[in-house]
Amino acid sequence: MIAMAEKGYRTGIIDLTAGDMGTRGTPKLRVEESQEAARILRASHRENLHMPDARLENSLAARITIAAKIRELRPRVVILPYWEARHPDHYRAGEMAYEGCFLAGLAKLDPYTEPHRPYKVLYSSIYAPVTPSFVVDISGQFERRMESLLAYKSQYGAGDASGLFPAETEVRERLASVARYYGNLIGCKYGEPFVVKEAMRVDDVMSMGVRSF
Repeated sequence: MIAMAEKGYRTGIIDLTAGDMGTRGTPKLRVEESQEAARILRASHRENLHMPDARLENSLAARITIAAKIRELRPRVVILPYWEARHPDHYRAGEMAYEGCFLAGLAKLDPYTEPHRPYKVLYSSIYAPVTPSFVVDISGQFERRMESLLAYKSQYGAGDASGLFPAETEVRERLASVARYYGNLIGCKYGEPFVVKEAMRVDDVMSMGVRSF
């Protein structure tokens, strides 16, 4: 997202919940932290739909709510959580948003707004043990990416006795290691992986970016 913003594209983020079931922080504080993170990410839009945290349901009402936002913001590309995850809200959010994107393109869904369906859906697979469809070089954006993550001070502050919340230095080391791994796959320092369900088209095999040897 930072790289796209640097290229002049408008980017935005929609959070479905404010983490009200989370152990640390409050919904109000998390929303404030998310706005600071959005500023660091250079996102031009961020909002929270305040759906029930840890209780997301792929209901018609939820899908329609997301579809309405898609019609309002009219994104060309949508990035969703990967469809398998430890937290049920994460994979359910991807499911709900995908179906909301589809509904947003139905002309008869709402006679008062124009239909819109994104051209491309990407899945962020950084925490999934799967082979990515492609990897983006984020070497020039990695430090800002870390800064945006650590804007969530209530979540990434000092660790505690439970061991559930690692210290900031540990968070940095872990995420740097992951990004270095994916960067190595494409011959750069830091990379971020994505998955798409469709085949990737190549028009000129002479211009493919990663060497075989």
